[in-house]
Amino acid sequence: MLRQRLRAARANDEGFTLIELLIVVVVIGVLSGIIVFGVSAFKDEGKKATCQSNQKTVEVAVQAYYAKNGSYTASLAELKSKGFLKSEPAGITIDATDGTVTAAGC
Repeated sequence: MLRQRLRAARANDEGFTLIELLIVVVVIGVLSGIIVFGVSAFKDEGKKATCQSNQKTVEVAVQAYYAKNGSYTASLAELKSKGFLKSEPAGITIDATDGTVTAAGC
């Protein structure tokens, strides 16, 4: 009688084995790794696009400053104080002799 109950219990044993759970964990780990590396590539592209956009914005501001004042400025702070820029982007330099704008990291 007891043996029949044990056999019936084993026959109806439903669930996951340890091997199945380990396989699922490994698959999830592999997929997570793929996603992390994929997202980092998009992040790098976003930083580059932001840098290029900031450079173009400052170039336009420098040309507008030149059109109004007849000379170039080397100061982002001056462009901001005169209303040509809303903020001073980091990594941007201006050559006061010819108005050339360069951006570090683009």
